[in-house]
Amino acid sequence: MSPPAPLLAARAVTFSRQADAGQRQPVLQATDLQVDSGEILAVVGPSGSGKSTLLRLFNRLLEPDSGQILLAGQDIRTLPPPVLRTRVPLVAQKPFLFSGTVRSNLQMPARLRRTALPDIDGSDIQQILELCQLSPSWLDRDAHKLSIGQQQRVCVARSLVGPCQALLLDEPTSALDRPTADQLAQTFRQLARQRGLAMILVTHDLRISERCADRLAILLDGAVVEEGPADQVLHHPATDAARRFLSTEPVQKEAAIE
Repeated sequence: MSPPAPLLAARAVTFSRQADAGQRQPVLQATDLQVDSGEILAVVGPSGSGKSTLLRLFNRLLEPDSGQILLAGQDIRTLPPPVLRTRVPLVAQKPFLFSGTVRSNLQMPARLRRTALPDIDGSDIQQILELCQLSPSWLDRDAHKLSIGQQQRVCVARSLVGPCQALLLDEPTSALDRPTADQLAQTFRQLARQRGLAMILVTHDLRISERCADRLAILLDGAVVEEGPADQVLHHPATDAARRFLSTEPVQKEAAIE
């Protein structure tokens, strides 16, 4: 019996963009990555290495030049983008909230899809609030009056209201202080474990990567130069390219979040 397909996978994916001279400029070389249910994959690398581009390919905010993106073995091009993005939502670097309360923000995806509003008092939403460390007493507060860290938690919770299978995280802790970032990393860890979500975390923060990621990929100039268990890649890299990158981005060994 063959093993189950990874929840999300990139197979020989390439991407280029239009350059000023009218030619195509490569952004991603043939890229292979995968992440399983209940697992967090961190993708790290310098600015301009293609990390955010790669992330946006996984829910068709961008389309690859070649290769395949698979969701549970299914080519994502067979899914309408709105359907795909409910299953594989993206949480951006800067929290984006609609005007109104926390409650109305949690209900907004259903309003946009014109489906039945979720029961905010139901057990599933209450579990999401608990995992995201959002107090039910905040539901009727103005979402924009929350702290940046609390707003980011609302964005994560909103992404989970629906048939979410995987979560794409684009520098979600970059605007947060260290204690708040650590708390959010713990939330990601709990969500992956308890809800079986696959997560791809794009970040510059190697410390956060070590604390919450199961595996880590280093992306340099559009190519994955090393991928493996996070602790192993960060502290015992096998390639010269990874060692050179990590020598400029030193990370202190810290205990992983269970």
